[in-house]
Amino acid sequence: MADEILYEVRDGIAWLTINRPEARNALNKVARDAFGEAAESFAADADANVLIITGAGDKAFCAGADLKEMADTAMKVPPKNLFIEFNRTLKTDKPIIAAVNGHAFAGGFRIAQMVDLVVSSDHATYAISEPKVGRGAPWAAPLAWIVGPRIALELLTTAQPLSAQRMYDLGFVNRVVPYDQLLDEAERMARAIADNAPLSVRAGKKMVYQAADLGFEAGLDAADDLWEHVYLSDDGQEGPRAFREKRAPVWQGR
Repeated sequence: MADEILYEVRDGIAWLTINRPEARNALNKVARDAFGEAAESFAADADANVLIITGAGDKAFCAGADLKEMADTAMKVPPKNLFIEFNRTLKTDKPIIAAVNGHAFAGGFRIAQMVDLVVSSDHATYAISEPKVGRGAPWAAPLAWIVGPRIALELLTTAQPLSAQRMYDLGFVNRVVPYDQLLDEAERMARAIADNAPLSVRAGKKMVYQAADLGFEAGLDAADDLWEHVYLSDDGQEGPRAFREKRAPVWQGR
C-alpha cells in the first residue's frame, strides 16, 4: 500500500490515516487507489469490526481532490466510475467512524458524509468548496436527508464552512472534543461498537439506511425480516446465557 495511506488493525479496530499533511491530505490518484485498497481490506477482514478514518496532522482531515493534479490532467467531467468506485469502497455492513482532525472540505466533507459516525475536533470546519473552483458535488445528493434541505442548500451554494459545533447541532457530527482528545474519543466509540454482538451492530446499521430508502411503513416491515437472522443466531442465544451466568459474552458472529 502507498505511503499516502496508512492502514493497520489493532484489537478489532481498523485505522486508516490519510497521510499527505503537506498537501492538506488532498487525495491524488495514488491516495485514492490506496484508500480503496485499505477500505476493501477492512470490509474483507473478519477480525476488524469497526474502522476509524482520520488525517495526518492537525490542519486538515482532507481537502478533497488534489487540484494541482486535476489541473495537470485537465479533468472535465469526472468519470462516473470514479464516484461509483470511491463510494463502493465504503459500502460495508460494518460501522465506520470519521475522526475529523481538521478542515473537511470538498472530498473530505464527502468522506465525512459517507461514513456512519463522526467524532470531530473542535477546531474543524466543514465545507462544500467545489463552487469556489467551478466544480460539482453530485456526491452530496443525500445531504438533505442528513441535515435538512435548507442547510444542504446553504452548504452547496455559499461554499462557506460551518463549524464543528454547528455541524454537531445539526446532527451531522456525533461528538466534538478538543484536538488532543480526538483519537482517544474515536477509539472509545469504536471499542463500544467492537464489544457488541457483530450481527446486531450490522443489522442496526443496515436498518437505518434501509428505512431512509423505503419510508416509514415499508421500513418497519423490512426491519422484521432484517432482524430475523439475528434472533436465530448463536449470538442471539449467547447474550442472554452470558447475562444469566454473570459473565462477558463471547461473540461468534453467527
